[in-house]
Amino acid sequence: MTLTWVALGIILLTHGYVLKISTFTTAGTVDYFESIGFPTIVAYLVIAGEIFDGLALLIGAFTRLAARLPIPILLGVTWMHLGNNWVFSAEGGGWEFPILLVIRAVSISLGGAGRDAVDNLAPMKSFVSFRSSTQAITE
Repeated sequence: MTLTWVALGIILLTHGYVLKISTFTTAGTVDYFESIGFPTIVAYLVIAGEIFDGLALLIGAFTRLAARLPIPILLGVTWMHLGNNWVFSAEGGGWEFPILLVIRAVSISLGGAGRDAVDNLAPMKSFVSFRSSTQAITE
C-alpha cells in the first residue's frame, strides 16, 4: 500500500506545483479556470488541494483524509477529458489516467496508510485517538 499513497502524493504534488505554478503560473491557471466558467477561488483551491494533499500523502500524514479531498478534483479532471477519447495520449488527453487516479484515491481512502506512514507514529496515533474521543463525546 505504501507505493500507492506515495505515488499518488508525487503525482498530486508535481501536478499542483510543477504544472500549475511553475509551468502555467498561478495567474495562467486562474485565467484557464475562468475561461472554462469556474470562479477564481476554484483555481486556488485546486492548486492548494493538489499541493497540500500531495505533501500529506507523500509522507503518509492524515492519509485517508488526504486521499478523499482530491477526489472531486480528480473527478472534475476526468469529466474535462471525457470527450477526448479514453487513451490519455489522445489529443487533449483522454480519461484513462484521471479515472485511474480517482480509483487510486478511493482505494487509499478506504485502506488507509501503510505501516511506514507518519500516521503510524506514536504522536500521530495519540492525536487521532484524542480527536476520535472528542468527536464521540460531542456527537
